Amino acid sequence: MNNNSKPTIFILLPDGIGLRNFAYSNFYQLGIENNFDVVFWNNTPFNLTDLGFNEIKIKNAKTHPITDIYKNARKQIELNLNINTTRDRVYDTYRFPFPYNTLKSAFKSSWTQWLTFTNSSPRGLKKIRAKIEQQERKTFFYHQSVQTLQEQKPALVFCTNQRPSLAIAPILAAKDLGIPTATFIFSWDNLPKATMVVETDYYLVWSDHMKNELLFYYPYINEANVFVTGTPQFEAHFDASKILSREDFCQHHHLDPAKEYLCFSGDDITTSPYDPIYLEDVAKAVTELNNQGANLGILFRRCPVDFSSRYDAVLNQYQSLITPIVPLWESMGEEWNTILPTAADVDLQINTIAHTAFVINLGSSMVFDYAAFNKPCMYVNYDPEGSERKDYIKMIYNYVHFQSMPNKEVVVWLNHPAEIKEKIAQTLATATAQKHSDNAKLWFEKIVAHPADQASKRIWNAVQHIIANP
Repeated sequence: MNNNSKPTIFILLPDGIGLRNFAYSNFYQLGIENNFDVVFWNNTPFNLTDLGFNEIKIKNAKTHPITDIYKNARKQIELNLNINTTRDRVYDTYRFPFPYNTLKSAFKSSWTQWLTFTNSSPRGLKKIRAKIEQQERKTFFYHQSVQTLQEQKPALVFCTNQRPSLAIAPILAAKDLGIPTATFIFSWDNLPKATMVVETDYYLVWSDHMKNELLFYYPYINEANVFVTGTPQFEAHFDASKILSREDFCQHHHLDPAKEYLCFSGDDITTSPYDPIYLEDVAKAVTELNNQGANLGILFRRCPVDFSSRYDAVLNQYQSLITPIVPLWESMGEEWNTILPTAADVDLQINTIAHTAFVINLGSSMVFDYAAFNKPCMYVNYDPEGSERKDYIKMIYNYVHFQSMPNKEVVVWLNHPAEIKEKIAQTLATATAQKHSDNAKLWFEKIVAHPADQASKRIWNAVQHIIANP
């Protein structure tokens, strides 16, 4: 409850996605320093009071039973409209197969497809969006949110992620009470994928590039209500106090300080089903280099929500070469979205970057994490021998967000297993590494507003502007 003259800002955490950006950064402290009463409206299992934060716990949040069907139809309709506007079939690759394995899933899939078929027009999309709001206003969660907001009287409700359906009801409650609302676009690839679920008065985006995307895909949004802020997820990279000494880092992870380490960063099993093969190909190349006199090791950071055993065979075979650095996330339930980041993992990731020469992965935004450290990235760019699909990699790099590359030398492309060894050796040469890290920084500066360590400050400036000029 705001018992003083400070404006209360509700930071809505509908899921754990926003924890890293807004709880594990200096965002909260900056808000306090800017004379705001900052309160996390918290729907995650974590107790943020343990971190010294003010919070109001959300309990028993549930969407309307048919909201999920209409949300899925909205996505399909938006992708259809994007294809009509651009004449580009790339948007089809953002669709997932409809499940029919149970009677319930078959019913929901059929209903979604019918809604998509009958509403694939701007007018139909507007009807679907209105229907979602109509249903969410009927929920207990909506009325619970109204009560909370009436009691607390915040000056703004700021949602940390535009994707969760659970954020719709509290945002509608705020709107209906005349409280300004804003949301943050969570990731660099979200907008082309039609992931917008939360509709607010104001939008905060990473860059001018993302602002243009937002206005292109959602032309009903007023340009004056979009703020370019950057993202807090890279801020910690610029905090030198978080970096351990080489000796301490190596001692903690049982590494050899004399070795040069490379990082292999894993993707989730859906995005990169062939990751174990790529890791093995890299291990073979590094083994050959070591046999020729190099002194290299591999640090393996798996995708935090991938607890599969798919890497076990490779890790066992190359246990003297590959050291797993297990992400410090916590599992709060059975589903992938209940596996949540911790503050300690932010430090772990930063130090993994600081103490490796470069990163290898399949199309990951880790390219920007390494660019922040003036280090290059390698992108795997081939379908493995014997893989079921021969066009999978082509599909991945055809995604819209890769079209933002200022040039093709923003990364080192690994086009075949046979060239990995040579390209690792070349990239370890300072001049080659510098060329690619310089190009990666050009891409980083396009995707994320710079200075990249000032995002939280720009977000609070936007908040100040919004509440001063509602």
